[in-house]
Amino acid sequence: MSASLTTPATDPAPPASIPEVTHHHAEVNGTTLHHVRAGAVGSAVLLVHGFPETWWAFHRLIPLLAQHHRVIAVDLRGFGDSGNDDDDGPDAYDSATSAEDLHALVEHLGLGPVHVVGQDISGAAVFRFASRHRADVLSFTGIEMGLAGFGLERLADVTRGGAWHIGVLAAPGIPEMLLAGREREFLGDFVFPAMTAVPGSVTDADVAEFTRTYSRPGGFRGASGLYRSMLAEGAEITALAAAHPLTAPVLAVGAGGGGFTEATLSAAVGVGVRSVLLEGVGHYAAVEAPGEVAAALLPFFRDVDAR
Repeated sequence: MSASLTTPATDPAPPASIPEVTHHHAEVNGTTLHHVRAGAVGSAVLLVHGFPETWWAFHRLIPLLAQHHRVIAVDLRGFGDSGNDDDDGPDAYDSATSAEDLHALVEHLGLGPVHVVGQDISGAAVFRFASRHRADVLSFTGIEMGLAGFGLERLADVTRGGAWHIGVLAAPGIPEMLLAGREREFLGDFVFPAMTAVPGSVTDADVAEFTRTYSRPGGFRGASGLYRSMLAEGAEITALAAAHPLTAPVLAVGAGGGGFTEATLSAAVGVGVRSVLLEGVGHYAAVEAPGEVAAALLPFFRDVDAR
């Protein structure tokens, strides 16, 4: 009898990392938040990614900031290596819940007030966090960020040039039906090429790391939750902005979206917004131009800390 041959199982790819960070998990607000930390001095900076990202979106920026600040980059609930329990209902991944996760993480780590920096679809989560928990926030920075109620919904209107993938991601169960097994192609052949402007800035290794986390079971739950929030929360965000306006200094960093971030935050905040526009950089600014992003953030943080 001949022995049967079997192909050994392929071990999953290990998480990507950089020497400057340490990895941690915090049990907060009913979930587990994976985050990395770097730096030992200075005020704290909390970095919050967008889509299709994780903390890894900041891996080139973190060493630049950590020379002057304590830096924490988090995987939001349902993203990266944070919790995405399939027993959670769809509302567990909305922007309001993610905002409370951020507040709980800041308290859990004993950070004191932080410079919060959010990108892209994390806009509503970080805006809610900063509005509801003012004592947690030294400053607020939006990078390539919009807000529902202030024009972001138009990006989902395909009849006016909006992005088709927003509806796909927002529809319950559809990302898993259409994208499972095709994560690398979706990210590496469509999303990043369509919205970056700096050639070669998103490497094969970057795509592999993002693919690793979006390929896990339920890997799109966080993104789906934030996009569903975006399509439904416009009135709530505008009411929040009116009732609980931000009091911390605000910086808008625009790139591929031009002045959209500045216009959004100026309308939402109603006070002076400091603005930086990065020329020749696409939507994923922290990946494409980390030096330019650091050059925008560090003087702003320094001015706020000097107050």
